[in-house]
Amino acid sequence: MKSIYCLALMIFGVMTTSFSQQQTKTYVFVHAQWHGAWSWYKVVPLMEGKGYKTIIFDLPGHGADTALVEGVSLKDCVNKVVSIANAQSGEVILVGHSSGGVVIAQAGEILGKDKVASLVFLDAFLPNDGESVFSLAGKYTSAGTPLGQSLLVSEDQKSVSLNLDKVEELLYHDCSPADLSFAKSHLRKGPLAVLATPVSVTNENYGSIPKYYILCSQAKDMEKAKLSENVKCKKVYTLESSHSPFFSIPDQLSEILEDIY
Repeated sequence: MKSIYCLALMIFGVMTTSFSQQQTKTYVFVHAQWHGAWSWYKVVPLMEGKGYKTIIFDLPGHGADTALVEGVSLKDCVNKVVSIANAQSGEVILVGHSSGGVVIAQAGEILGKDKVASLVFLDAFLPNDGESVFSLAGKYTSAGTPLGQSLLVSEDQKSVSLNLDKVEELLYHDCSPADLSFAKSHLRKGPLAVLATPVSVTNENYGSIPKYYILCSQAKDMEKAKLSENVKCKKVYTLESSHSPFFSIPDQLSEILEDIY
């Protein structure tokens, strides 16, 4: 009888530990160019309501960050992610939206598989070594992208803005008027270098981290079905949404994120 009781305690302990580990997953969310931590305002409470830890922040020169946009490099953004990830206890899951894909790819290379449990590319640019946002856009589109045609590059070639008259159609066509207004009031110019700089990654580090892709099938900025296959992923999920599911269908997005380990 005593042995059965001890066995039951052991099983309960294993189950409790497993549940605790699952519930304490840490997600580090990396926003896209022109955006900021504000992108995730609907997703964070959903994930934290499930018991997970979420980290959101502004990349240098983005959101409310005060760094001079024209001087921000891809390395600056990557270093910010690396610093924040290393400040967390245990492993992290890096989630990168759009251009944030190249940022988490390079951060994953530096942090390695012991720190990064998974890399999640949310309708994002998924690079191989030597590829950038611009090179990937060119690789998978023959005549430029609708988003690319809406970019307003500064005369000094150091920053780039979005044509606000076109962002609803390109990025937020299934989002509420309130979220559209919110986004348009917070979008700001971004550093061109983040889009133009290629990543430097290896099979040993970046290649060894499990990758997941969340494809937004209704996105109008660029067709990404082939892009999602550019690097082998453990699983490709599909959301019937615009490029901004964190606004339009945050519940479905959070369910997918919860499924990723």
